[in-house]
This record gives sequence, structure tokens and C-alpha cells, in this order.
Amino acid sequence: MKDSNLNKSPFAGSFESLESLVDKISDVLQCPATIEDTNHRLLAYSSHDERTDAARIATIMGRRVPEKVINSLWRDGVMPKLVQSEDPVRISEITEVGLGDRIAITIRTKNEILGYIWVLEIDNHLSEEELRLLKEAAKAAKNHLLKLQGNNRRREKNYQEFFWQLLTGHLKSQEEIKSGFEELNIYAHFPISVMVFQFSTEISTNIERYISYMITTTEKIRVTFHVINHNELILLCSPPAKGDLEASKFIEEFIAHMNQRFTSSHIQGSCGNIYETYEKVEASYQEALTVLRLKKQFSEELKQADCYQNLGVYRYLDLLIKKNEKDGYENNSLQKLTDYDEINNTNLLGTLEVFINKDSHVNEAAKELHIHTNTLAYRLKRIAAVGKINLRSPNEKMTLYLDMKLNKMKKRGRL
Repeated sequence: MKDSNLNKSPFAGSFESLESLVDKISDVLQCPATIEDTNHRLLAYSSHDERTDAARIATIMGRRVPEKVINSLWRDGVMPKLVQSEDPVRISEITEVGLGDRIAITIRTKNEILGYIWVLEIDNHLSEEELRLLKEAAKAAKNHLLKLQGNNRRREKNYQEFFWQLLTGHLKSQEEIKSGFEELNIYAHFPISVMVFQFSTEISTNIERYISYMITTTEKIRVTFHVINHNELILLCSPPAKGDLEASKFIEEFIAHMNQRFTSSHIQGSCGNIYETYEKVEASYQEALTVLRLKKQFSEELKQADCYQNLGVYRYLDLLIKKNEKDGYENNSLQKLTDYDEINNTNLLGTLEVFINKDSHVNEAAKELHIHTNTLAYRLKRIAAVGKINLRSPNEKMTLYLDMKLNKMKKRGRL
């Protein structure tokens, strides 16, 4: 009678943990192995000798694959090939990121990727039979990762509820916030800031997965929480020491990546102030929303402003509008120019705005207006005469500048 165990796969049956499975993979294939989740966070790894490569060591030390390695794999077309294939993919060494020869395979259920198995080829170049066994190992890992995914989704729901409580200011005391972090077993990082990305359409499941992948693998900022609300992505993050500069850089790179991967145009990003306490999360969130609102109203003027600190005097426009409404204030000079333009079909008010926007530089203003400098000089004389304006007075020019912006904001509506 034939022994039924003779042809039995070494990966048949169940494994009590991912650690026992990864050790079995390493024993069967005679290669160091690692198992990662879909965001390249390390879940389990086998032992290795001193001949392992730098990428594996960095992954084990940091508990996830370094960003430079991931970027290199995407750039060289390895990750797209791996994502699209159900078979093992052979990867040649990439010396600049310390990556040796490898075999990788996705762990998947139906069309969803749950994670990856990576096998480092040192002494053993895997045969076709061994590649087939690796596919069986991926199937054995599936149930473990499905269980992890279920636990993560339940935990994610608690994350989101806690995050929304922070964003909306429902958690006021330091004790409440500290207790929430402890319950979720999250370490609180400082400083903190809220970033908001607004997409032109609702964020799809496919884009949501890529967003999760990006913010998990980036080394530019540390993301503590993230939530997606229709067309908005909201992040609670800890920027590095350079603060606003690095935050702006991350916003720019994030939008560029999304445009490149999904041709998702018209994404706007913003960042609130950076604080040293979690009681300020609501304030940072409202500041990030203010940046987005003002960027819509002043798209040209605030094209380069991503952070609340970069708004300059635009931060005070809401307060000034309320003050002017309370006082019944109108700028008489601007009203005279408006009336003159309507009667004479001229553009003195527009000319004045460009002139002040260009910091009174005649050549730059004339270029912007597509007129000769002599024509601009004539218009400026008419502006001074009609509006009773002293264009040499910094105080008058600053007042005119602010009042023109306030008028523009009132016309467009305070979104």
C-alpha cells in the first residue's frame, strides 16, 4: 500500500504562526525568507548568516522595507510585474540599494493582494519544482494574512473613530487623549500637524489602496492616522525637524505620484500649523482647510502656498472682512476707480492691482499687462488723480492691496 505522505506537500495543512511558516519556507528552499504585508511591513522572517544583503538587514531593523528599495523596485518595473503575476518573479540584484538576487511572490485572495514572500537566493538558485513549492507556501500564508486583515480592519475602525474625535475637538483633555492612545497601543509622536488632500472626485478603492501604500512606505513624514472622507484624504502626521519645508515637499511629491499613477489631476494639498500637543489637532485641521479654501479663492496668488504659515496676510482676511462689515467700511479710492472704469470702459482698477502685486515694479507690471511702460505710467497718473491715491506711500499701497483682496473674496463668496 502506498504511503499517502510520500507526495504530500511540505506546505499542506496548517501552520500555527507566520514565524513557523517562514522557517519552513527557509528549510525547504534552503534560502532566507521574509513575509511582508501589502505595505511592505515585515510580518515574519527566517534566520540568515553573515552573507545576507543590506536591504534584508535594513528591513529587519526597521520592521519594513526601506523606501529607497521600494522606489527602486517600482522604477525598474519589478513591483508592477509582481502585482500583476500569480507566479514567482525573479529579481536581479540592484546594487545601489543593497538588494541581492531574489525571488518574490504575492500572497493573494481572488484579485486582492494580501502580502508578499521574498526569498533571497545565495547558494541555491531555485529550480522549477522549488518555484512550484513557493506558490504552495503563498497559499499556506493566505489564511494567516486574511485573519490579520480582519483584525486590522476592526482596529482601523477604532482608529478612525478616535481620529475623528481628535479632528473635531471632542477630546479636550490631555488625559482623555493619552488614554485613547494607550487603548489603541499607539505611540504618540511629536511634533504633529494635519494635512488634507482634496481630490476632484470621490476617492476610489483602488486609489485608496495606493494611498495607504504610499503613506506607509514613505520616510518623508511619519503618519499616525489617516482617514478618507469622500474626496478628501486627511493625515495626522509628524513632520521632521525642517517642518514646513519638508511638509511642502511631501505634499508636492504626493500629488506628483498620484498624477503619474492615476492621472488624478486637480489635487490640492495643505498643511496646518505644527504643534507640540495633541490638543491642537483640531486647530491644525481647521488651518489646513483654511489653506484649501483660500487657494480656491486666490489660485494665482497662493499657487505656492501649501502650509498655513505660508499664507501671509491672507490668514487675516476673514477677520478683516468681519471688522469692515461691523464698521460699515468701504475703500473710497477703490470705489472711485470702479465707477470711473464703468463709465469710461477702462481698466484702472485692474492695472492698480497688477502694479501692487508686482511690488510697484513698472517693467514687470507692464509685461504682465501686455502694455508699454509709457502706457502704464499714464495709467498710474490717472489712477492717482481719479482715486486720490499717493502711490509713493507704503501705507496707502498696503491698505489698497488688502482691500482689493477683501473685495475679491466678497465677490467670489466665502466658501
